[in-house]
Amino acid sequence: MGENKRVRRDPRTGRADAKERGDPASAAFQIEEWPFYLIARTAGRYAIDMEKALRRLELDLASWRALMLVHERNPSSVSEIAERAVTRLSTMTRVIQRLERRKLVRLTRRSGDARVTEVNITDSGERMVSQVRTIASHIYAAAFRDLDAADIETLNALLRRVHGNLAILA
Repeated sequence: MGENKRVRRDPRTGRADAKERGDPASAAFQIEEWPFYLIARTAGRYAIDMEKALRRLELDLASWRALMLVHERNPSSVSEIAERAVTRLSTMTRVIQRLERRKLVRLTRRSGDARVTEVNITDSGERMVSQVRTIASHIYAAAFRDLDAADIETLNALLRRVHGNLAILA
C-alpha cells in the first residue's frame, strides 16, 4: 500500500520528511516520530506524575478530571462530563458516584427533564479543586518550563486541530 509510494524527503536534510516518518503506512515510518506515540507517552508520563501527587488527597486522575469539568460548568450532566472528558458514560458514572460518596459533588434531576442527572459541585468539592490545582500547577510548571506562551498557544492549536480531524471519523 503506502510501502510502494515514493518517500517525500526534507530538502534541507535529505531525510524522509516528518509526515512520512509519522505515517505507519510509509516505508520511512519510525514509531518515535509517530505523533500518537508521542502524545500517548506524554499523557502517560503526566498520568503517572498526577496519580502519584493525587494519592495524598485520596483522589485519582479520572476523579480530578471530572471534578475540574463540573467546576467549570456547574451543573453539568453526567453525559456532558463524559463527552468533555472523552470517557465512556459508564466509566464517568462510576467516577461521579465515587465523588458523590465523598460529598465532593451532589446529584440532582434536571428540572424539565427528570431523565437527566445533573452533577453539582459542593463546597467540599470546590476546596478539593483548589488543593488539586496547586498540585497540578507544579506539574504544569515542570512540564512547560522551557516553553514560552507562544509555544503553548501553538501546541494547543495543533492539538485542537488534530482532535477536530479525529472527530470527523466518529
